[in-house]
Amino acid sequence: MLDQALIALAASGGTALVAAAGTDAWRGLRQAVARWFGRDDARREQAELERLDQTAAAVQATDPAEADQARSRQEGVWQTRIETLLESLDGTERERAAEQLRSLLAQHAPQGGVVAEPGGMAANTVDIHADQGSIAAGVIHGGAQIGTPPMPAPPQG
Repeated sequence: MLDQALIALAASGGTALVAAAGTDAWRGLRQAVARWFGRDDARREQAELERLDQTAAAVQATDPAEADQARSRQEGVWQTRIETLLESLDGTERERAAEQLRSLLAQHAPQGGVVAEPGGMAANTVDIHADQGSIAAGVIHGGAQIGTPPMPAPPQG
């Protein structure tokens, strides 16, 4: 069984992989993670590259309404895979593999910043104002109307 620090590391790895899918960071992280999982076995590394490509395709092809669920599912898959690999190693190998994973995540994973889902808006600071009866919004999904709202129906008692 893994300690909390290694479980957190595995969760960070899963999150980083899904966050990087489709970004500029993906190519480097994909290659580094495949190499980490491959553990000097070219066939295993190639199999991991294929799994990573399937993950990126699944995340990018998801309907925007289901994006959060798909991302969470993929994060869980990769967290579990990382935990399983770490659990399979003895103490010394496990610590070395954990340090390698920390290092490659620090080097290749997207760091901080703002991320928007499809149809969203990403910004560090947003200042939106409406005046004189107008509408102001960063993103509007659906319709918007300007005018006097209808009066509510009288209470029935």
